[in-house]
Amino acid sequence: MVKVLLVDDHPVVRAGMKALLETTGRVDVVGEATSGMEAVEQARALQPDVVIMDVAMPEMDGVQTTRRITALAPETKVLVVTIHDENEYLLPALDAGAAGFLNKSAADTDLIGAVEAIARGHSYLPRQATAVVARSKMRDAATRASGTELLSSRELAAVRLYASGFSARETGREMSIKPKTVDGYLARAKAKLGLSTRREVVRFALEAGLLRTPEEPGNPRPVAP
Repeated sequence: MVKVLLVDDHPVVRAGMKALLETTGRVDVVGEATSGMEAVEQARALQPDVVIMDVAMPEMDGVQTTRRITALAPETKVLVVTIHDENEYLLPALDAGAAGFLNKSAADTDLIGAVEAIARGHSYLPRQATAVVARSKMRDAATRASGTELLSSRELAAVRLYASGFSARETGREMSIKPKTVDGYLARAKAKLGLSTRREVVRFALEAGLLRTPEEPGNPRPVAP
């Protein structure tokens, strides 16, 4: 059962999302919040698997709230769901630590899949959002090495080990964190970089200089997937 915290200042929107999610029998809406500050407090108290986050809210907007929640509870994943255009809020949301982004116009068909995907440790971006990320990455550099600037030091460490063949458990031991926290770092890194598969992550890591080629000494020891 995926535990979800709903954050939106419109009660009708929250009621609709809650009804949709709970019809699956696989999602439990454990709390609701109407402001950024309330969302941070509830995320700390309830420890949900996923927070569904609106952008426009009183006191503190969804991007600021996402940054606070991912810093306080790295195992909790945030799905930003908004009526606003991807070009305006997608990259700030990913920079703040969101694992997924969804326009409310697609919530009826895509919300459940998005929640379950990021609860499993994946990132979730619709096709048009992926294009925004790709354009952003290519804007200032011809190579993907510049993508390392998008990642925090912990996200970068997790990507390096993951690309080297380490499992989440092995990566967690190397970084002294839980495997679920590793999954959270990887999901956010993939979302920021517009990557999905391990092959894409390995290619990014090689092009960014995070890995040595097999004939060079000093590579991390790979493990079986």
